[in-house]
Amino acid sequence: MANKTIQGTNRKISLNTRNTVVGLSFILPNFIGFALFTLGPVVFSFILSFMKWDGFTEMTFAGLKNFQKIFGDKKFLESLGHTFYFAFFTVLFSMTAALALALLLNRKVKFVNFFRSSIFFPYVASVVAISCVWKAMFMENGGVINSALQMIGFAEDMLPGWIASTKWAMPAVIIVSVWRNMGYFMIIYLAALQDIPTSLYEAAEIDGASKWQQFVRITFPMLTPSHFFVFMMLTINSFKTFDMIFLMTEGGPGTATQLLSMYIYNKAFISWDYGVTSAASMILFLIVATITVLQFRVEKKFNDFM
Repeated sequence: MANKTIQGTNRKISLNTRNTVVGLSFILPNFIGFALFTLGPVVFSFILSFMKWDGFTEMTFAGLKNFQKIFGDKKFLESLGHTFYFAFFTVLFSMTAALALALLLNRKVKFVNFFRSSIFFPYVASVVAISCVWKAMFMENGGVINSALQMIGFAEDMLPGWIASTKWAMPAVIIVSVWRNMGYFMIIYLAALQDIPTSLYEAAEIDGASKWQQFVRITFPMLTPSHFFVFMMLTINSFKTFDMIFLMTEGGPGTATQLLSMYIYNKAFISWDYGVTSAASMILFLIVATITVLQFRVEKKFNDFM
């Protein structure tokens, strides 16, 4: 009897061990890739932020000098301000446009699937193609946008300079960023809208609530989880935006559209100062991580309150 119990226990242990090994075999390739190409570079960048190194000479310990150098650099502070400016308006307008489009296309209208696909397409299109097309459209002389403004009555001296102007370059890239993002987040809002029970609207109509009251009291609060998710994803994407800015303006004219990502690129591949580059990367990481943590805490408190 004791032998049978031991054999049963051994079989159970063997089965548990086998299941563990099988599970690890599925996640191990992905973990190895993550460790080699993500975790490893992040750890090395953290170490490098306390070093002085140009990629050629011997690496030396610099302590906090890289961070002191960064916060004493006017270009870094300027790029930090540009990043917050870009992120704030990109998030605000992208969320507003995505929600408005979702409300509009949640109705039964003709060719609704065509419109949904058309609005979503910019998100999956090539960033290179999008940037080149918008760059041509934003040309000060002969560009499609300024030509259209002239057709509706704008005088030539009233036309914006767009990406050739230090005043209008940032609004131009924000417009492109919003245009590209709104389709993807529209789909998220659309899915959330379709999960709202229709009985809530029927009860509100019986009570005499207007469409605006239904939106304020039912639709908007019921979309709260989606609001938090969209806000978090847009914020992270906005802070790490590089490719579109590089292709459209290269941070110019001057430094009018230089974000932290462009500052990091310039320090790494133009100044060859990898210590300062890594320090700036760590600051960017801390900013995004702080915003993400605060967002999760606000969401948790809101859920507890509800």
